Amino acid sequence: MTYTQTLKAWDAINGTMGCCYAKVDGSVEEMFYVKDIEAVINKKKSEIRVLGYTGTKTKATGWTGTGTMNMYYCTSYFREMMVNYAKTGEDTYFDLYIENEDPSSEIGAQRIWLKRVNINNVDIGKLNVNNTELSETIEFTFDGVEILESFEEVEGE
Repeated sequence: MTYTQTLKAWDAINGTMGCCYAKVDGSVEEMFYVKDIEAVINKKKSEIRVLGYTGTKTKATGWTGTGTMNMYYCTSYFREMMVNYAKTGEDTYFDLYIENEDPSSEIGAQRIWLKRVNINNVDIGKLNVNNTELSETIEFTFDGVEILESFEEVEGE
């Protein structure tokens, strides 16, 4: 019988152990009202047809960065950005810092900078008699990313 390693349960990262900051025009906003945030890099690919092959091959030709933030509806920070754009046409780009650091894990921390983040939408006004806590989801794009610190290599047991 072959022995298979398994993940140490304590190395599964606790999603509540982290932080998020927005850096806008040199000032930093701690985003403690964020419930969850997810940023994704998607490759753009072209389909390539070649002689002697009946299938279609693909070639990476670029990428796009997209994301969502689900947060408690308790800040006007992003609404003010969008209203400024609506009134003046001046758009706001900023950087987002996302940190995972679970002190009970042995794999350390991961720290990511998303560069030139731009919001797509905001809830400009909101009421709901069925919710005791209002929340909103903001979609965004980004066009740069930097890994400031990576998780250490996972070791099984």
